[in-house]
Amino acid sequence: MSFEYPDNLKYMDSHEYIRLEGDVATVGITAFAIDQLGDIVFIELPEVGDELSQGETMGNIESVKAVEDIYAPVNGTVLECNSDIADTPEQLADDPYNNGWLLKIKVNEPASLDKAMTAAEYQAKVEG
Repeated sequence: MSFEYPDNLKYMDSHEYIRLEGDVATVGITAFAIDQLGDIVFIELPEVGDELSQGETMGNIESVKAVEDIYAPVNGTVLECNSDIADTPEQLADDPYNNGWLLKIKVNEPASLDKAMTAAEYQAKVEG
C-alpha cells in the first residue's frame, strides 16, 4: 500500500512530520504510522507553554493494538494543541496532514531540523 507524503513537509525517523512556517512548526503523525497503529482511541499531548526537547517523549498515541510514544521533532515551546484531534482521535486517519495536526511549536533551533528527511527519503525508508 502506498501513502501520501507531502513534499512540503519534513519527516523524522520516529514517524512525526513537521511543516515549518517561519519559526513555527506544525507537527503530526504520518499516514504510514497511523495505518500501522490501526484504530486510534486516545492521544495524550503536552500542554501549551511546555518546553520540548528534540527526541524526548512529548505524549503518546493509543490504538486498539498498542500505545506508542510521540517524540518532539524540535526544541521549542508548545504554542497550540489540536483539541479537535484530542477529543476525536479517530479523525486522525481521515486527514493526517491538514486537519490531523497535533501541535504547533515555536522552534528554538531551526538547525535541529537538519537531520529530518525529505518526503522521498521517508517513503524509501518505510516502504523500502
